[in-house]
Amino acid sequence: MKVKICGITNLEDAYIAIDAGADALGFVFYPESPRYITPQDARSIIKMLPPFVEKVALFVNETPEVIRETCLLSGCTLAQIHFDVEDDFFTQVDFPSLRVVRAKKREDILTHTDEYRLIDAYCESFGGSGKRLNIEWFEGIDCSKIILAGGLDPDNVASLKSYGFYGVDVSSGVEASYGKKNPQRVKAFIQKAKE
Repeated sequence: MKVKICGITNLEDAYIAIDAGADALGFVFYPESPRYITPQDARSIIKMLPPFVEKVALFVNETPEVIRETCLLSGCTLAQIHFDVEDDFFTQVDFPSLRVVRAKKREDILTHTDEYRLIDAYCESFGGSGKRLNIEWFEGIDCSKIILAGGLDPDNVASLKSYGFYGVDVSSGVEASYGKKNPQRVKAFIQKAKE
């Protein structure tokens, strides 16, 4: 499974994640999040990172223009659209993007099955809540284009292996405090996801 460590706010945590084998890092450009980072601060981290690591910009309720400009300014390589949009929104963004499905019921995870998408538990606060989806929803479906988020941690990530998810995304499950990662939890999470 691919692993994304989200809510990166400092260079130390970025390197801890990369050294442990993370495939992607997430930067939250949503001012109401306790993990918010400015595009300028993200850029100062990203320019120090090695190649071949995806840098994902998370957005909530932004315009296509702001999303594209922020990605270009920060140096991010993928935009994660963490709110409900129509298909033409992605065309307007004109930048590599990932749709987020905030699932309230099993039927929600069966949408957009032709594309890679991140599926998270629905909550009012938009991510990083630690709220977990009902994993039984994924039984018997093709999960090869799904990145699972919501309530994941080093203790439960290994149990997802049999579902065949493309990847997993974690933030609060590997934190010491908001915006600060726990190195041991980051390493354990990535090791268990990939072993």
